[in-house]
Amino acid sequence: MYHNINAMLLLGRCRYLTRFGLLAPQRPQASAAAAWCAVRLVGSSSNSEDQRWERTGHGPNLRQALAGLLAGTGAALAYGLHHHKAEQTEVVSVQVQAQTSQLPVFSQEEVTKHRTLKDGVWVTYKGGVYDITDFISMHPGGDKILLAAGGALEPFWALYAVHNQEHVLDILSEYKVGELRAEDQKKQQSAPSSDPYSSDPKRHPVLRVNSLKPFNAEPPPELLSDSYVTPSAIFFKRNHLPVPQVDPASYELQVDGLPGGGLKLSLEELKNRFPKYTVTATLQCAGNRRSEMNTVKQVKGLNWGISAISNATWAGARLRDVLLAAGYGPDAARWARHVQFEGLDKDVTGTMYGASIPVNKATSEEGDVLLAYEMNGEPLPADHGFPVRVVVPGTVGARNVKWLSKITVSAEESGSHWQQNDYKGFSPTTDWDTVDFKSAPAIQELPVQSAITVPADGAVVSRGGEEVTVKGYAWSGGGREVVRVDVSLDGGKTWQVAQLRNGDKGQTPEPSPPPGRAWAWKLWEITAPLPPEARQLEIVCKAVDNSYNMQPDTAAPIWNLRGVLSNAWHRVKVTISDDEE
Repeated sequence: MYHNINAMLLLGRCRYLTRFGLLAPQRPQASAAAAWCAVRLVGSSSNSEDQRWERTGHGPNLRQALAGLLAGTGAALAYGLHHHKAEQTEVVSVQVQAQTSQLPVFSQEEVTKHRTLKDGVWVTYKGGVYDITDFISMHPGGDKILLAAGGALEPFWALYAVHNQEHVLDILSEYKVGELRAEDQKKQQSAPSSDPYSSDPKRHPVLRVNSLKPFNAEPPPELLSDSYVTPSAIFFKRNHLPVPQVDPASYELQVDGLPGGGLKLSLEELKNRFPKYTVTATLQCAGNRRSEMNTVKQVKGLNWGISAISNATWAGARLRDVLLAAGYGPDAARWARHVQFEGLDKDVTGTMYGASIPVNKATSEEGDVLLAYEMNGEPLPADHGFPVRVVVPGTVGARNVKWLSKITVSAEESGSHWQQNDYKGFSPTTDWDTVDFKSAPAIQELPVQSAITVPADGAVVSRGGEEVTVKGYAWSGGGREVVRVDVSLDGGKTWQVAQLRNGDKGQTPEPSPPPGRAWAWKLWEITAPLPPEARQLEIVCKAVDNSYNMQPDTAAPIWNLRGVLSNAWHRVKVTISDDEE
């Protein structure tokens, strides 16, 4: 979100000169100060500060931006710099050295008067008062920042904890206009603090955490191939917001958008009124294996490894049955195109997480969409949607809405941010300057996927065994069954076919799924002789589904700015050691 922050900091420095002291009330002098800032950069490069800017690789761009300021185009240029390409992440902190008078002291009442773009947008943070009016137009989440206008930032940053980073605080410091009155600071400090994540459940310590608030974590890869059905405790966790606390006794599911006034169901009614169905299905985050795309070019998103995927046995009522009971029929089928879901997890605005799926998937007998209240034979854990979640087999995890509160049959797709402005794929040439989220369809079915869970990248294999055992998982979206996994020990020059299984070793395997309903992954394994004289192996896997979809060999052609849909051949490198070493 904060590309070319150094440009913003420098512009903030110029604002600082014009905002305080003798320059503040005098527009000609303020303009002169702005001009001085521009000339400061476009002038002599012998100055040490100018050299520091030049070394960052952004010097020419900044010089153009500040020169443009003189011609009245600085704001547009600054905006362009702010949204520069995602791979440029170096941040340079600029210390404000201008001579200014002591910052004024404001009361909370005075701060509260600045809540609109017309009156200026002020916020407080740790006793400081900040005028962020100019910043809002450059921030992708400006509408959310406005919700903090006239008040404290702390509750908002408690929810969006990603902002609590040094470079973000550096940006904020450039907008400081004063101090909050001491008695108002005391009132803020004495107010009960509310961490929206304080009631989140405890998690298994083996999980590898990508984000604490909200909590996102994946299991070690080697554990994935240990069990066909992933234990709930280590099933990957993908939360967008705090985990809501839901009282099952007062829980109510609302179904609307249909004639007849809709339907409201308690948890007990959902369990007792509708037949219980069981489906074993794999869920995968759209960002699974995103870290591999980062090696091509930096993307935005959690740095998932290969374990943002897991397999579970889900049980609950079929969505189809509930929709029919709510009045879905031939008349609705003529106009309905989507089924929207809304969760109980919400942000500071009260906006709930939402998503939607095509109505044909929702109402098909072969779609197997569940309103699940059990996972692996137990009530849903809190992290996985207690008391009820949607399970949409074969579909990206983002549409499997947890803590489900509302279902709406609609002619329109969900208007949720997560449906409209996220979880979409783009060409490798699309960047944050040119992206138009409306131009791409929301991800539903996922492409064919496989990865190596054993051995790990960088592992050491003993030559004494004369063989190496390779394990992994494979899965394809849309109910397409994986029919083959090819494994190479020499980087893809030669291939061997792995053995597939759809159950745990020593147990009766799951029966073959009906065509188009292969919702669960396949675990695979191969034991192959070590190549003689080899000191290192590059092990590669690729899967093929029953539509003969295959994984691409590299990530570069499928790179996209959000790092989703990463499914290139998975590669690990291992070293072969002699026994005596």
